[in-house]
Amino acid sequence: MTHLPPSEFTLAVRHETATLTVMIGGELDYGTSGDLLNEVSQQLTAGQPPPADVRLDFRELTYIDSSGLTALLMIHRRTSALGATLHLDNRPARLERMLHLTDVLDHLTAPPTRAGGWQPEEDDGLTEAGMT
Repeated sequence: MTHLPPSEFTLAVRHETATLTVMIGGELDYGTSGDLLNEVSQQLTAGQPPPADVRLDFRELTYIDSSGLTALLMIHRRTSALGATLHLDNRPARLERMLHLTDVLDHLTAPPTRAGGWQPEEDDGLTEAGMT
């Protein structure tokens, strides 16, 4: 059996008018999901006003586990609280399968229901430290 080295985790951020795009590459798992959550959280609060759309581009994603899914749920919670719509672009088959098996795709990509609630200091019971 051939063992391949783990794929390096990468994040690249692009800001356009009212849109934040985060390109995710490699393995989104227990060891890296906190990095994604931290980066998106920082980007959401870095500028005024917050973006209307947050696009996560998974074109280079090679693996995702339940910790990665938890990070996506937390990102949705934060984007929705700010009134931003989350988009999950270029989903590979592995991610697509996970989203359908857990029945969260519609939840993650639904338009936000309220705005202005999330602040980075808020204790929501799921911290970035618990993700890493």
